[in-house]
Amino acid sequence: MSNSAFFRFLLLLLYQYKSKHIGATLISSLIVALLSAVLFISQSIQQETLSLLKVQPDFVVQKIRAGERVDAPLDWIDEIHEINGVSAVTPRVYGTYYFAPREEHFLLFGVDFFDEQSSKSIENIIQKTDLKAFLSEEQMIVGDGVSTFLKAHYYPDFYNFKNPNGKIIKVPVYDTFDRETNIISNDLIVMPIDLLRSIFGMDEESVTDIAFNVPNEAEWDNIITKLHLLHYDIRVITKEEITKSYQNLYNYKGGLFLVLYLITMVTFILILYQRYFMVYSSEKKEIGILRAVGWSIKDILKLKFFETLTIALLAFLGGVIAAYYYVFIFDAPLLGGLFLGSANLPNELTFAPVIDFGMLGSIFLFFVVPFMAAVLIPVWKIAVTEPKEAMK
Repeated sequence: MSNSAFFRFLLLLLYQYKSKHIGATLISSLIVALLSAVLFISQSIQQETLSLLKVQPDFVVQKIRAGERVDAPLDWIDEIHEINGVSAVTPRVYGTYYFAPREEHFLLFGVDFFDEQSSKSIENIIQKTDLKAFLSEEQMIVGDGVSTFLKAHYYPDFYNFKNPNGKIIKVPVYDTFDRETNIISNDLIVMPIDLLRSIFGMDEESVTDIAFNVPNEAEWDNIITKLHLLHYDIRVITKEEITKSYQNLYNYKGGLFLVLYLITMVTFILILYQRYFMVYSSEKKEIGILRAVGWSIKDILKLKFFETLTIALLAFLGGVIAAYYYVFIFDAPLLGGLFLGSANLPNELTFAPVIDFGMLGSIFLFFVVPFMAAVLIPVWKIAVTEPKEAMK
């Protein structure tokens, strides 16, 4: 049979069973779109998080008491400075502030804007800020979620913080971070480090923790050992540990969706297999006629292979394109919230497009191979029967 005749027959077959093919394509596209959307969200969040972690310090030192973190003395900075190989030692003050009436938390971060390392850790969200105007008085920069929350609770351009001594500290809002940085800044409030100390009731000789860099990675283990020899109540956290914890978190959530997807996919394939088996059992005559006029088993399988591949490709492309628009154009309503969590302020995040072609290839294999097997196996079972038997 010539190729032109073969493909004309293929197009006729697709048109003849168009209602059946459209139904299978729509359901398949929905399944592919669900998995693609989950992986797109996970990849985008991980990409944004890892880009932030790249500029974070190599080590963080905390003081521990009874297994809990407590404020560290400022004297530790000088001790860490004396260790050979250490650079960019930076005191840090941060913590959560509880808004009791609505049981919400803000993340407060104090920055010494004259310290290069301190400013570098959040430079991607303060790069548009006029620091001279900001530091002219005690002010704060808030995230998009914080700004929305404050305005909804009658704090349009300021907030009254209460420190542990009961003193009210009124802090004006200088600016709001761009929505594009919401993955980092949604519930974040940045202010000068001394102002935050007064809100937390900390003395000037205390810090939340101390961050520093060690340019020579070969010295990392040695530096950790020296730090533990300085004090018994010390905890050292590396950037790798923080990175792995974030990766494990998003991989865990993505894994849950992947398990659900596999369950859905297996169920769909079983239904598809049964449906095609029943359809072809009632249409054995068509295959029997093809065998009778000279079609071989190979020709029939080739015909059904291209028919099924066409449906699978349309479903795959439709699902991936739908997932792309859902995540990167419409910001993934519902699914985005499941990944970001809802324990704190609502986050209206804009996902940055991240396309991993290796990931798309894996989705293609996970979907297309089972899909085609569910169709071709019943066809093969019928094609190997005698034409007379098939046409009964």
